[in-house]
Amino acid sequence: MTPTAPHAPPHRWHALLASLLLPFCAAAVHAEPPSAATHGARQLVVVTTADWDADQGILRRFERDAGESPWREVGAFAVGIGRNGSAWGDGLHARDEQGDGPEKREGDGRSPAGVFDLGIAFGYAPAADTELHLPYRQMDAGDYCIDVPDSPLYNRIVDAREVGADAVKDSTEPMRLDLHNEGDPRYRLGFVVEHNPANMPRRGSCIFAHLWRRPGEATAGCTAMAEGDMRALLAWLDPTARPRFVLLPEAEYDRHQPGWQLPPRGEIAR
Repeated sequence: MTPTAPHAPPHRWHALLASLLLPFCAAAVHAEPPSAATHGARQLVVVTTADWDADQGILRRFERDAGESPWREVGAFAVGIGRNGSAWGDGLHARDEQGDGPEKREGDGRSPAGVFDLGIAFGYAPAADTELHLPYRQMDAGDYCIDVPDSPLYNRIVDAREVGADAVKDSTEPMRLDLHNEGDPRYRLGFVVEHNPANMPRRGSCIFAHLWRRPGEATAGCTAMAEGDMRALLAWLDPTARPRFVLLPEAEYDRHQPGWQLPPRGEIAR
């Protein structure tokens, strides 16, 4: 008979298996999966600024086909943001992804930075007079966004006829600004940026993209633009494309671009 080859001792097989698996295990431990912040999105509204304190920026629109295909730029224009710049907000990005930089607080005059869902569109005109893909709400004299941190309605748009006049009396955010300041166009057309979706007190409230009164006007924490640019943006936005709103200083944009699957800034036309 041909002699049977001796079996390797069990501990030797264990050692061999461990040596083969070690590189794969190490890679699994140290690999950083892409952020969920933009996963599945096929439209991006991207605002970049020079630094944390800049109150002006450029808004660019990007779209892509299904899957993780490359982003295509489809438009760009100037915007104004918070009068004191920007600060990390609460959105779709994880807080441990943020890094350095100020954090958004109520009344700080800064626009939230990060990645955010889009909420409803709003304006003064009846819904029948608009041709938008986003859900739209016509605002009237009783509509307010509650910016009072201790209110149980904080960071919500409410109708005083439903919640009572006392619930809105201390809010400084009437949604019909033209009725409080004659001719004020800012909320004539806009949409909600879903900052602080958990409505955490003092984390910042009532963050919108809206019209400006004059070119380059800074805001209390929103993003402002010309009416023609807003109309083009709203006509393009499609909820089935899972759009995201991104606002970042340029250095933070560059740092997060790979993990958040953003268009490389080198490919953004200046």
